Amino acid sequence: MPRLISGPRIVEAAGSPPKKIEEFIGRVASDTAGVSIARMTSPAGWVEPGQTPEFDEYTVVLRGTLHVKTRDRDFDVAAGQAIITHAGEWIQYSTPAAGGAEYIAVCLPAFTPGTVHRDA
Repeated sequence: MPRLISGPRIVEAAGSPPKKIEEFIGRVASDTAGVSIARMTSPAGWVEPGQTPEFDEYTVVLRGTLHVKTRDRDFDVAAGQAIITHAGEWIQYSTPAAGGAEYIAVCLPAFTPGTVHRDA
């Protein structure tokens, strides 16, 4: 049976200055373990610790530019572009440019704080 999600749940974000995470589907919003889908809004200057997650992440940038750093390469993902990162790869996300960014993140399986493995 279909299930209507009437609105997102706010999830605490890592990094500074704070970004907003609105989870529509996932462990917090819908008790869904297989996938999480969230809208992220991050301000200019936001940076989070590096991480080595246990999930694949599919990110579509809606507005602004998301900077994605890996051990081997840096990417600037602009509005209208997407990036795929894989479980077990070290990555770091930031929005250093003016205006910040808004993007949709899809994690398979669903994001949890215990499976993101942020740097100390």
